[in-house]
Amino acid sequence: MVRKAEAVTAAETVVIIDDDEAVREALEGLLDSVGLQVRSYGSVQQYVDQRPAIDVGCMVLDVRLPGRSGLDFQAELARSGNSLPVIFISGHADVPMSVRAMKAGAFEFLTKPVHHQELLDAIHAAIAAHGERRCQERGLTTQRARFDTLTPREREITLMVVSGLRNKQIADDLGLSEATVKLHRGQAMRKMEARSVVELVRIVDSLTTTGRTQ
Repeated sequence: MVRKAEAVTAAETVVIIDDDEAVREALEGLLDSVGLQVRSYGSVQQYVDQRPAIDVGCMVLDVRLPGRSGLDFQAELARSGNSLPVIFISGHADVPMSVRAMKAGAFEFLTKPVHHQELLDAIHAAIAAHGERRCQERGLTTQRARFDTLTPREREITLMVVSGLRNKQIADDLGLSEATVKLHRGQAMRKMEARSVVELVRIVDSLTTTGRTQ
């Protein structure tokens, strides 16, 4: 089921997976009342079959479900690289279960009956965290696209610059003149939209951390 208030942006979506229809309907009504788009499913398989496109949001996931359990599905999401934050709800939780979920990256673990304000606070925090992460991911995608426009020589010199080498050292290593090195460095900074060498270092470091300078 999908509910959407008029003021809601499609970017903020809460996925509910719970085999208890009464629970799903109660959560749908609660989230709809605060202007959040909701997509609810009675099992993991129902969600997988539809696999809705979600830009920013979170998932409210029951631990015990028919077929794949919530914990098993959380592990699958992590392996697939899905960054959607998971908030677990369970009426049969124990300490080892909650510890396992949190160690596997769950955003929150709540027990049924869930207090509405506690759940809403967790959902809003999860959405905010996911929104920030998606913004960072889009920024990295843009930076990667800019890096890909560099010529092989510009890329080579850029990586040498961010490693701390001076223009003269780079020129000596590559058998180029300092003027040529400065020219390529300037073109690279312009393409990368880096206003300083410090900013260029920060950008390249972020790409290197995610393996995107290969």
